[in-house]
Amino acid sequence: MFYWVMKTIFIGPVVNLLFRPWVKGMDNVPTTGPAILVSNHLSFSDSIFLPLAVPRPVSFLAKSEYFTGRGLKGKLTAAFFRLTNQLPIDRSGGAASEAALRAGVKVLESGNLLGIYPEGTRSPDGRLYRGKTGVAKMALQTGVPVIPVAMIGTDKVQPIGRRIPNIRRIGIIVGEPLDFSRYAGLENDRFVQRSVTDEIMYELMRLSGQEYVDVYASTVKDKMSAARKMSKAAENRSAAVRLPQSESPEPGVGPSAGRRGGHKEPGEITVIGAPGTAAPKEPAAGQDRAGSATDAEGQQETPHSA
Repeated sequence: MFYWVMKTIFIGPVVNLLFRPWVKGMDNVPTTGPAILVSNHLSFSDSIFLPLAVPRPVSFLAKSEYFTGRGLKGKLTAAFFRLTNQLPIDRSGGAASEAALRAGVKVLESGNLLGIYPEGTRSPDGRLYRGKTGVAKMALQTGVPVIPVAMIGTDKVQPIGRRIPNIRRIGIIVGEPLDFSRYAGLENDRFVQRSVTDEIMYELMRLSGQEYVDVYASTVKDKMSAARKMSKAAENRSAAVRLPQSESPEPGVGPSAGRRGGHKEPGEITVIGAPGTAAPKEPAAGQDRAGSATDAEGQQETPHSA
């Protein structure tokens, strides 16, 4: 009930008015029966635009962090995802991820639509990254069709790190269903799982026009995060060793202020010409004249002595 109310009365009309999404190939989504919608993942808003465009309810596998947020915003986000039939998936791997996949299989066995992002996380730079084999495991285990969906322009609407979306048009392209019944009985074969996943990613690349990168997006994100940390650490070290330019202190200001004349601290270096350093005393006026007179007399006596 909540899903229908939010989609048809509150969120749906607003999204359609502001973002005017264009859709191609929606007739490829079956009106009844289970199917897996696999989509590229450019933005957080993908999980809003796609379910609103599909006539039937879609349960998405969403990262578990959306269900464990703290504070008012975190609790509201968690409530929204639960009420819209989203399922938490632990991306740490192992038994936790297997439990999430089993939850997805139950959705399909109930005859419903399941949405999943095979990349496992949002693209860090708009390219399409290597898919994880969880989608292949579910497709091979249940035998349901896999429907590729390309989200267009959602990374421009809400890039990573942006909370308030930009108002611009987005697109959704739904491809023809992919049938993997030829692999029946091989759902536990790792090579078959990889082959099915790669076939799905190829179709997403074809529909979206994205450049494909045969590495996991999470690996690229980890490297980018490590590079940012190293750059930040280098900046901090540079700032720590940077010495300020020496400036001549104003009279009465600085460590030498208030000292007695001629007094120095132990180890202090005297710089000739520096403020506070006494200049060499000039001879008194009388002494200059007396010395000049004596020199003059000496010069006058020299011829007589000769």
